[in-house]
Amino acid sequence: MTSGTATGAATRHRAPRWLLAGLGVLVLLVAGVVGGLIVAATQSSDTDACSATNVAAQTLPSVVTIMVKRGASGGTGSGEIIRSDGYILTNNHVISLAAEGGSIEVLFSDGTTEPATLTGRDPQTDLAVIKVKSDESLPVIPFASSSEAEVGQPVVALGAPLGLASTVTTGIISALDRNIEVPSDNGKNALLVAAIQTDAAINPGNSGGALTDCSGNLIGVPSAGASVPNGSGGSSSGDVGLGFAIPVSTAESVSDEIIATGHVTHSYLGLQAAQIPPSAAQQAGTSEGLYVVAVVPSSPAAAAGLRRGDIITEINGQTADDPNQLTAITLTEKPGATATITYERDGQTATAKVTLGTAP
Repeated sequence: MTSGTATGAATRHRAPRWLLAGLGVLVLLVAGVVGGLIVAATQSSDTDACSATNVAAQTLPSVVTIMVKRGASGGTGSGEIIRSDGYILTNNHVISLAAEGGSIEVLFSDGTTEPATLTGRDPQTDLAVIKVKSDESLPVIPFASSSEAEVGQPVVALGAPLGLASTVTTGIISALDRNIEVPSDNGKNALLVAAIQTDAAINPGNSGGALTDCSGNLIGVPSAGASVPNGSGGSSSGDVGLGFAIPVSTAESVSDEIIATGHVTHSYLGLQAAQIPPSAAQQAGTSEGLYVVAVVPSSPAAAAGLRRGDIITEINGQTADDPNQLTAITLTEKPGATATITYERDGQTATAKVTLGTAP
């Protein structure tokens, strides 16, 4: 697979046979929104380490159901109040149907509804912010620190799975730092960077809701679930116990920028890369890593001296084994930041300092 970091005209060249063969591999991960185009489901854990009763009482007033409609199409998802004057955080795929001419309505836990307007959205991180008008100060969900999240930690998921408002499920954090690629707008993909993996039930409609710790602090935004292909080649309809949430650090940064400016600015590398399978590296007598498929002329990558055919072995000191590592840099680092890329060319190792540009 290729990274999503290249934009513009890249130099064409003949690709290795292993690269062409590997492009057919797809990750079966989809984001969930009831009634929309993208649906997934996961199952819950039996853990009861959190007092779901206390978390529900404290947090449900801050969690909302979002109903979106455009023409004859519609769907529901979830969100949480992040500013007392009416700003609500959710997933981009929850509200994208209404991004051009549709309507958004918010259902609060007390049964009242209010129309909402779109403040801004970021298809690349699958986050969005909407706003309702309110004469009263709304209850805000408190933010936790992403750095405090631990594998095995009990968590609570709150939202509107299958359109059922104010639903609460429990589970644990089963893994951290997953880079999860999911469908986004216009046939492109979003990347959930350093996503939190959980076995708390994340069903269609939970998207955009709240994953909290036992104190009711937001630690992630549930956004996707894993599906397993069935025998006929489609996706299974059964739960598989794998859900993924965008970490609160990303959600807070993106939502703050959306509220301040109405949009999000991402950085830019200007290259495409594909993973080199171990068998292909052994056969070719090269290192494992990322094969540079193309470098956009005059891009930051080109200015740093990277070329097509280079083999990237490390990215910021970490072993390079997934093209999404490059995409993650453009989503988490601001323009002007520096990425250190170690690569091999003609059997020689070199290091490039890439100053990130602003995405076109």
